Amino acid sequence: MEQYACMVDLMAREGQFTEIMEFIGKMPFEPNAAIWGSLLGASRIYSNPEIAEYAAQYLFELEPQISRNYILLDNIYSTLGRWEDAAKIRCLMKERGVTKLPGCSWTEVGRKVYSFIVGDMSHPLMDQIMAKMQSLYLEIKEIGYVPDTKFVLQDVEEAEKEFSLCGHSEKLALAFGLISTPAGTPLRIIKNLRVCGDCHLATKYISKVENREIIMRDNYRFHHFVNGACSCGDYW
Repeated sequence: MEQYACMVDLMAREGQFTEIMEFIGKMPFEPNAAIWGSLLGASRIYSNPEIAEYAAQYLFELEPQISRNYILLDNIYSTLGRWEDAAKIRCLMKERGVTKLPGCSWTEVGRKVYSFIVGDMSHPLMDQIMAKMQSLYLEIKEIGYVPDTKFVLQDVEEAEKEFSLCGHSEKLALAFGLISTPAGTPLRIIKNLRVCGDCHLATKYISKVENREIIMRDNYRFHHFVNGACSCGDYW
């Protein structure tokens, strides 16, 4: 099964959905959650809602209490502006008692671990953190960064979406690390959920303008940012 799952993942990275469905149809046993999960993840990357729905229906049966499957489909719908469909997924989660953990990130500075929760502005250095974020935004926009507001899963104005992105936990942890450590020091951040696409994009640019090595571990894999590039090749 693991070998079949690897083949599906390889084809999924190239968006070969027709080939994947033919491959799955010829498997000598029923696909497991790893296979359908690879397909759902690729559907997010390639914005393919039809394949996403097909994969999700199996995942909802195989892993009815795993929130990431619902959230991925919700994200796909929201990105495409299908707000009613996204709302139906959230209602389904509520009916089944599936809860989504708030995004939380941790970083270590001076042998002490600091935690940040999405939208939480209670940190005593928050004014400095937000000032650093604003400064970073100006710098990285000058070299090509454009906020990817499709990762804000609410139907609000663009300006509000861009402001919301600043409150993501990994950005708060990153800005705190930058103002709390000497220049050139590698930063290490851990996140309990999948890093969002905009935070991933912003971190690539930040690693370049700050000349910092940034290692971020989300709940899928390690991301090693150096000089504007990530080890994951922008696929996760």
